[in-house]
Amino acid sequence: MKIAIIGATGYGGAELVRILRQHPRVSIHSVHASSLYGEPLHKSFPHMQNVVAEPLQAVNVKNMAKEVDLVFMATPSGVAMNVAPQFLAEGVKVIDLSGDFRITDQKVYEQWYGIEAADKDLLASAVYGLTEWIDVDLSEVKLISNPGCYPTSVLLGLAPLIKNELIDEKSIIVDAKTGVSGAGKGLSAATHFSETNDNFKIYKVNEHQHTPEIEQMLSRWNDLTGAITFTTHLVPMTRGIMATMYATVKEKTTTKELIELFKESYEDKYFVRVREEGKFPSTKEVYGSNFCDIGATYDERTNRVIVVSVIDNLVKGASGQAVQNMNKMLGIDEKTGIDLMPVFP
Repeated sequence: MKIAIIGATGYGGAELVRILRQHPRVSIHSVHASSLYGEPLHKSFPHMQNVVAEPLQAVNVKNMAKEVDLVFMATPSGVAMNVAPQFLAEGVKVIDLSGDFRITDQKVYEQWYGIEAADKDLLASAVYGLTEWIDVDLSEVKLISNPGCYPTSVLLGLAPLIKNELIDEKSIIVDAKTGVSGAGKGLSAATHFSETNDNFKIYKVNEHQHTPEIEQMLSRWNDLTGAITFTTHLVPMTRGIMATMYATVKEKTTTKELIELFKESYEDKYFVRVREEGKFPSTKEVYGSNFCDIGATYDERTNRVIVVSVIDNLVKGASGQAVQNMNKMLGIDEKTGIDLMPVFP
């Protein structure tokens, strides 16, 4: 199967190249970007010298459709909603890593993203690709909307609680932290070394664009779920997300029962690893891998559960999950090409 990567000069695109060049069932036909046509990819990423020979190409839908079966779009918001329909019309499948097709309500998307939303019919046809909880056969799906990095870690941590109606749906508080690569490759004062080094700061308070994405999925699982408190922080590390979630339980439980619930929920989900009672994961333990590690506890004193979820934002939070979804579209083992052991230390 031949694939193309659009947006190869971004961090997400680079991770797709790293993963897919070693995938046994697909080959990278071409890599594309909005500029630097004809230049080798190692001009943007020197670590790819002698590894990726294909030069960057402009996007020509008609020509690409004759050669490729599937396109990954690792582009900024607003690009895929215009380009993806052209590929779909040519019979080429699309996995989009931007946020263009995640929010089904056009008004909500426009409110949080500040740009015009994608076509309503296209939004309705896109499958939200939180792999562990997809309930449709992906072999017939043409368009997958890959989840955001924060929503991946948060939703995997909350799903067993929400789906089993264990918690008060109005009590959810999410405290999340990310490494600097989550902001993308573009330069800004917010991600400048002297601004982030030895620093820890909150950002996008009450206005992070991943908020409605999380709320939308929680509401699908349990329609009593409404608005949640979701705060994000930037920490001085390159990769990783840690989401710590708090919620009040409806009936008293125990940490042992909580751990058992998570283990049962993810029993056949290879990429979600649940820690034993009293153990909690750290971001370094999933670095460079497609794993999501989860720890949970019940606080008898406050009657709250605390769930800690960690992922690598560029792998499970983006490109790794996109390849996991591709594998399910192909009907092959979802671990194919992404069964990567975390890099440690």
